[in-house]
Amino acid sequence: MEVLIKPLITEKMSAVTEKYPNRYGFVVDKRATKGQIKKAVEDMYDVSVATVNTMIYLGKQKSRYTRTGFQTGRKSSFKKAIVTLNEGQSIDFYSNI
Repeated sequence: MEVLIKPLITEKMSAVTEKYPNRYGFVVDKRATKGQIKKAVEDMYDVSVATVNTMIYLGKQKSRYTRTGFQTGRKSSFKKAIVTLNEGQSIDFYSNI
């Protein structure tokens, strides 16, 4: 199971990282536990994780009008993890660019 899917690099998450410099967000597999997320972040980025907070987001309801009428559906749901690192540590997402 691939635990970490992608890092969250949004305006809202950037504001959280500016306010709390050692917090980072990731989209993770819905079946992943906090222990698995902690181990995956520590292994991938070579940092020590203090805490992991997770939340599951339900996909947004979407509808569109087509020739055959209204089509309604739902975007995929996902799990988000906010990882807090120990003091003095950081992750640089832009180092590979």
